[in-house]
Amino acid sequence: MENSKVWYITGASKGLGLSLAKQLLQKGHKVAATSRNIQTLTRELGSEYAEAFLPLEVDLTSEPSIRHSINSTIEQFDKIDVVVNNAGYGTGGALEELTQDEIHQSFEVNFFAVIKVIQQALPYMRKQNAGHIINISSIAGFASGTGWSVYGAAKSAINGLSEGLANELKPLGINVSIVSPGWFRTSFAKEESIELSEKQILDYEHVRAAHEKFKSTNGKQIGDPDRVADVLIKLVNEPDSPINLFMGSDAYERASSKVEALTSSMKEWKVTSFSTDFK
Repeated sequence: MENSKVWYITGASKGLGLSLAKQLLQKGHKVAATSRNIQTLTRELGSEYAEAFLPLEVDLTSEPSIRHSINSTIEQFDKIDVVVNNAGYGTGGALEELTQDEIHQSFEVNFFAVIKVIQQALPYMRKQNAGHIINISSIAGFASGTGWSVYGAAKSAINGLSEGLANELKPLGINVSIVSPGWFRTSFAKEESIELSEKQILDYEHVRAAHEKFKSTNGKQIGDPDRVADVLIKLVNEPDSPINLFMGSDAYERASSKVEALTSSMKEWKVTSFSTDFK
């Protein structure tokens, strides 16, 4: 296939990652996909696309495990064109309710794993003088919601990392994009994809209400996961691809509302902002 690329995708056994892997394979691309359970990947994708598909059992908290998976991808396909950092899970709860272990684990998977993957992939991309890193953030990383402060913090950290990284890598021929989805009709609203704080404080019943509202969206989300592949293919084939892409009309509208509110607040407080300058 013309313009066929090698994609390395984390968290590909369900949700957006699985749908993306399937769509890419159907369109003639090669895919290396990671999961904590290789049987799931093999069952979902292995038989039909054996030559173009490499399932990888990876512990994303382990640098050696990630390094081995990147090396295996290079051995199988000779290159990596696109890295998609998709793996993650929702961490819910008021900050006061969350334990240090719950917070640390959230950042290990949602943020530090992204760093580990990028660090292991970059030597090969630098050698190629080409590549595209797509970090799947969330609209919650730009406009966080009630009861998701730590999850929003981890995704916001991805945004800051990616914007700085884009400046570092652009001169080397490597592009970086932040993709911030809204709500897609995947398993993300189910208990298998979210971890709620074990501790619950009565004063935060409004947080519980927000979580119940979120879970009630399951099966009703506006986003179609089978449309994601075309968007990401367009993104990596665009010479001037954006650093930030809000995916889904709900994500776009939520981001727009925040930008408008921020612009209004900045104008209102402009005189105060300028007041600290030397006169």
